[in-house]
Amino acid sequence: MPTQSPVAPGPRTPVGSPADAASDPQQYRKADPERQTSGEVTVVDPAMVKRAVSAAALGNAMEWFDFGVYSYIAVTLGHVFFPSGNPTAQLLSTFGAFAAAFLVRPIGGMVFGPLGDRIGRQKVLAITMIMMAAGTFAIGLIPSYASIGVGAPILLLAARLVQGFSTGGEYGGASTFIAEYAPDKKRGFLGSWLEFGTLAGYVGGAGLVTLMTALLSTDDLNSWGWRIPFLIAGPMGIIGLYLRMRLEETPAFAQLEKEARTKEKARREAEKRIGIREMIFGQWRAMLLCIGLVLVFNVTDYMLLSYMPSYLTSELKYDETHGLLVVLAVMVLMMCVQPFAGRLSDRFGRRPIIAAGCIGFLVLSVPALLLIRQGSLLAIALGMAALGLLLVAFTSTMPATLPALFPTKVRYGSLSIGFNISVSLFGGTTPLVVTALIGATGNKMMPAYYMMAAAVIGGIAVLLMSETARKPLPGSPPAVETEAEAQQVLRAAGRPAAAGSAAA
Repeated sequence: MPTQSPVAPGPRTPVGSPADAASDPQQYRKADPERQTSGEVTVVDPAMVKRAVSAAALGNAMEWFDFGVYSYIAVTLGHVFFPSGNPTAQLLSTFGAFAAAFLVRPIGGMVFGPLGDRIGRQKVLAITMIMMAAGTFAIGLIPSYASIGVGAPILLLAARLVQGFSTGGEYGGASTFIAEYAPDKKRGFLGSWLEFGTLAGYVGGAGLVTLMTALLSTDDLNSWGWRIPFLIAGPMGIIGLYLRMRLEETPAFAQLEKEARTKEKARREAEKRIGIREMIFGQWRAMLLCIGLVLVFNVTDYMLLSYMPSYLTSELKYDETHGLLVVLAVMVLMMCVQPFAGRLSDRFGRRPIIAAGCIGFLVLSVPALLLIRQGSLLAIALGMAALGLLLVAFTSTMPATLPALFPTKVRYGSLSIGFNISVSLFGGTTPLVVTALIGATGNKMMPAYYMMAAAVIGGIAVLLMSETARKPLPGSPPAVETEAEAQQVLRAAGRPAAAGSAAA
């Protein structure tokens, strides 16, 4: 269980501390976030940290298992759920249903984010797990268009909306959960496992579809085979729910609750008044940075992992099975590099790693896509591998970078809102927008240009953000692995260290 080494009372009161909120909320909002601490050092339990990372990553894996399945089987879903005719129109309809889920993600973020700041991260993450599993499982039960006509795409859309609403609270909660459990000096490394879960889920979903595509005939895949990956979500959801229910609340949120119980009434009333307006406009600068960082992260992510399989098949007329295997191999490569890149961000900082990714996409998107368009297996593999390794610069750092933009009292809510607004407007719509742009212009280099534009916006956000590696989360005390480290932190701060530790 996390413990905290209390600091002996000293003459200095942290500027912008929670105690100041009651007397001057405006001052609290403007205070230096790095000094908004409770005056203690959190000593984390390594076993609990591992459980927290595993449970958070599994939820992300299930979300992306569904995305992997949906993206890799998009052509088949177009045949099953939409009227026969123009294959491009079917694909657009399928990606339209895919994008529709992202329209409700901000709503889910506005519901689950503030709820997570009010009742706790663990409870809300259990709810989102149940809803994600139910929505994915339901898709596997929907009859085809040939059986019930227009009811089929309507039911598909309804299931996707349930998924989108629940995932609105998933990433913000999962990244917050890991960030608040992780020691400051390992937040990048531990956070990188959240996106490792993303890739693992995607590889699982995409790998299953690839295997089914190779083993089943087109008729079997269209009639019943496509249902299998979606039905697997049921057991996965039960396992994930079990793991999340066994977790304790994060030390940062537990400390916030403790303060709320012990501080004066005016302080508690000030905390209760925090609403959507405060989460957005009270954190407007951090919110804009979040949206910019998530934009470059998700446009490139969805371009490579969600759109490229269909691009290879529909636009370049590449063999479907070989195209799926290439993308699958790139994701496995990314998984191998992911934890090392996360550790590098702890050593050298988040900004240099993210900046390198932005510069790489700006310079190499066109050469990489030209390689892919050569059509040979080697050229496609090299082009996809280059984009995949650049993407790791984002996947390995964002789970630690984004939660550090916001203070503890609004972290889950503000992050969920900002993340989902950006994903809904720019990330999830990427396949649909790029497909439409290619159809309107006939220019098959549009994916490269789209990624370059995203890289410019991401680069601006990196220039404006502060470095957060090896620093406490705003509004939270420093987090370390051992009691000895806690004493060292206290001595470095020029404060006497109290003997022993108190349970959080």
